[in-house]
Amino acid sequence: MPRVSEQHLAARRRQILDAARRCFVRDGFHHTSMQDVIKEAGLSVGAVYRYFPSKNDLITAIAQAVIGTADATFADLSTADPPLPLIGVLDRALTFVDTQLGPDGVLPLALQVWSEAQRDPVLAEFVAATYTRLRGHFVTAATRARDAGELSPDADPEAVGAALFGLVPGYFTQRILTGSPDRATYLAGARALLR
Repeated sequence: MPRVSEQHLAARRRQILDAARRCFVRDGFHHTSMQDVIKEAGLSVGAVYRYFPSKNDLITAIAQAVIGTADATFADLSTADPPLPLIGVLDRALTFVDTQLGPDGVLPLALQVWSEAQRDPVLAEFVAATYTRLRGHFVTAATRARDAGELSPDADPEAVGAALFGLVPGYFTQRILTGSPDRATYLAGARALLR
C-alpha cells in the first residue's frame, strides 16, 4: 500500500477544519454535530475521525488557528525596528483584525471559543495561556515605548500593555456585534485616550 504524503495529510486536515469552520460559523458549536462536519467535508466517517476523534478536538484546533494568526502578527508589532508608537501598534493590530472580520475571517469564531472556554476546562486553559501570551506582546511594546520616552519613566508596562491589548478585542467585539465603529473612528478615540 503506498504511503500517503505529508502534503496529502495536511490538505485533508485543512479540508476538515474548513468544513467545521463553515458549520460552526453557520450553526454555532452546540448546534453542529460531527455528522454535520462529515457531510460538509464530503468525507467518510472514518476519514474525519482519523484526524479529529471528537468535536472538542475540532474546536481546539480551530481555536489554535484563530489565535495563532494573531500571535504572529502581534509578535511582529511588538518587535518592529524602529519601535512603533503605541497608537501605531494599535493601528496595525486593528488593521489585522479588519482582515479577519468577514465571513472567511477567524474572529467571528473567537466569540464562540470564549463561550466554549467557560464550560471546557482544557479549552479554558489554552485560551488563558494564549491570551496571556498575546497580551505579553503589548507589554513588550509598552516597555519599548517607555524606554523610547513615549511613556513616562514611571509608567508600568504591564498595566499599559494590558490596557492597550484590551482595546483589540473591544474593537472586534463591537464590530461583530454592532457593525461599528470603523477603524478610523476607534483609533481617533484611542488617540484621545492616549494623550
